[in-house]
Amino acid sequence: MPAEFATHERTVMCWPARDGLYRNRQAEAEAAHAAIAQAISVFEPVTIIADPRHVERAAAVEGANITVLELPIDDSWFRDTGPTYVYAADDTRVAVDFAFNGWGNKFIPHDNDARVAAAWAEHNDDPVRQVAMVLEGGSINSDGHGTLVTTMQCLLHPNRNPDLSQGQIAQQLHDELGAESVVWLPNGLVLDHDTDGHVDNVAAFTPSGQLLLQNCNDKSEQDWSRLAINHKVAKSSRNSTGDLLRVVDIPVLPFTEVDGQRLVVPYINFYVGNGFVLVPTCGNDADTDMLQLIGEQFLGRKVVGLDVGAILALGGGGIHCVTQQVPAHL
Repeated sequence: MPAEFATHERTVMCWPARDGLYRNRQAEAEAAHAAIAQAISVFEPVTIIADPRHVERAAAVEGANITVLELPIDDSWFRDTGPTYVYAADDTRVAVDFAFNGWGNKFIPHDNDARVAAAWAEHNDDPVRQVAMVLEGGSINSDGHGTLVTTMQCLLHPNRNPDLSQGQIAQQLHDELGAESVVWLPNGLVLDHDTDGHVDNVAAFTPSGQLLLQNCNDKSEQDWSRLAINHKVAKSSRNSTGDLLRVVDIPVLPFTEVDGQRLVVPYINFYVGNGFVLVPTCGNDADTDMLQLIGEQFLGRKVVGLDVGAILALGGGGIHCVTQQVPAHL
């Protein structure tokens, strides 16, 4: 499995589709998706998948580098419903289609989302390999050299693969994604109820091989101790070559409120593409400093903060959750 920061052919997103997910803020959610697509399209092509009900609205997004594809979908989190790309032994690009069960059957219906990975890959002329194990793309992150990071909270949750042990899941990650080493962080974020603690809210690899961790410098928050435990586990973990991981912390974890609901907007739910890092923000005082820190880990890329974190968090995710990279052909 290549790293997210490897060269992309394009980015694929989905247009918001689940009725009521954003309550009375659907227009804001659509505007946020449009802003993300436009920001990325400056650097690489973007395809927006839209349910037949919403094709016209998606097609209204301006951008010469943006195209719309009509496919039935239930939701807009293509990180989780889209394919995970790998390179086969002969360097062929293959779309791996893991089973999808609506984040443990929390969101129904999800039948269209369970089919959209294969539908997209077939549209893009990519060979598809279907895997029976339930796995969402937001639950894993790759360094591109055989090391994956995930959370025990999510991958070992009984609503995903109750008949598989941790060792059996690790073997599947090895067989399907080429993982020689799996870093099992214990925890996701406290408020990440929808995904049961996806790793893309707490950790991501950098081009230098370091593991960038979301931390929390406010001891009054439950996440302070949970993320500190992640840090300790990461520092004692090894990559695919047997070396101890080098860890860098993002110390500030922003919180915000929308319509009386407290939400978390982790900086690490960023998306890395061709020459850029797109970071969700929500007007925190630490935005400038944290964007600079992230930029230091992705030298040569433009770091762009986009104030869409609050509305996406209301729907249950962030910028990384609504994007999925298609790596370039080797």
